[in-house]
Amino acid sequence: MSVELNGIGMTSQRTRDRLVDRLKSEGIRNEQVLDVIRNTPRHIFMDEAISSRAYEDTALPIGHGQTISQPYIVARMTEALLEGARPRKVLEIGTGSGYQTAVLAQLVDEVYSIERISALLEQARLRLGGLNLHNIRYLLGDGHLGWKDMGPFEAIIVTAAPVEIPHELLEQLSDGGKLILPAGPSGAQQLMLVTREGEEFHRQLLDRVSFVPLKEGIQQ
Repeated sequence: MSVELNGIGMTSQRTRDRLVDRLKSEGIRNEQVLDVIRNTPRHIFMDEAISSRAYEDTALPIGHGQTISQPYIVARMTEALLEGARPRKVLEIGTGSGYQTAVLAQLVDEVYSIERISALLEQARLRLGGLNLHNIRYLLGDGHLGWKDMGPFEAIIVTAAPVEIPHELLEQLSDGGKLILPAGPSGAQQLMLVTREGEEFHRQLLDRVSFVPLKEGIQQ
């Protein structure tokens, strides 16, 4: 692994270890999730100007009005997704920087990732290819619509907040599948776990959160 991927100073392995210790203190228990976060170079998923802050437990800007999610939230959502039967095929709504995508790709067989902003999608594709993560398929598209042609999915994870849960995403869940997403208006968002049982959908509140909104359409 190159110096860039290993990191130095504020992006060093010691700094990553401190982040993992903090996540443990905040209640993250899944050792596989913690190991992946420890070994994934978050600093390469943001501009070099702010990379010294990469292993702080905070969301950071990545341009285009978007953010790279707080590591605790990435860990919390991933841990919830893996609980019980491990999903093999996962749909991610909002590729963004590619960091959550990288974490997922090291823990499940197949990741299908949708991003509406073409510049972010291309940047993420290059970064993830540089990490030799090749079990990811990408789509420039509107996340509200999901990826029907590739469904159903055993799990869906959404990294931006719709005001209401999109019906199309519920329909693309396999029976027994999980949808993890923030939902609600700005200032009143809830992180939800939705589980499908036949035609019934059971909701569970996981946390209070603050995400950028899930917007419609495509930005070339």
